[in-house]
Amino acid sequence: MTASALSASALPSIAITATHAAPSSQPSSAPLTRVSLAYIEPRFKLYLRFGEPARTLQLDRWRRCAMFMPGAILCRVRWQANDYGTIRWQLMVMQAATPFDAVQRIPGVQPGACLLLHAEGDANVRAVLERIDGIEALGITAIDVSPAYWRTLANRLAAHLSLPEYTAERHAAWLAGRALP
Repeated sequence: MTASALSASALPSIAITATHAAPSSQPSSAPLTRVSLAYIEPRFKLYLRFGEPARTLQLDRWRRCAMFMPGAILCRVRWQANDYGTIRWQLMVMQAATPFDAVQRIPGVQPGACLLLHAEGDANVRAVLERIDGIEALGITAIDVSPAYWRTLANRLAAHLSLPEYTAERHAAWLAGRALP
């Protein structure tokens, strides 16, 4: 067996072992949500817009796997092109689930996640990206935004209504509500 064949055959076993390991600050039994990411320069990008993975595993030159703790919020963007230009834009804001949550099955997300927002198409994805940029301009990290805001944004997109802004007052109300017992 050649060295390249050996390293290629060892890669899946390394990936399987590492995906079940939790960071040292968390108990080893904490379940992680695994999110596949990829980058093929002229044709395909599957990347995180925001989110703080507990661990990232580089599978090969083009693929990575980001692992998130339960309750973590993340945004994954998918962009695809062919010889004539962009053929698909997709943006999903999701929340990593605990073992007791009902989850949606999402390609590339294992075992699944709670889907907070799904935007498809150039105009919708750009509108959501503008809202994310506006949130970050306020000095608020997007992972700290209320899940209810992402759901509201998704519903407004689906109904073709004007999209709400996320304000500092709304964020303060969310933080105050979260602090209540």
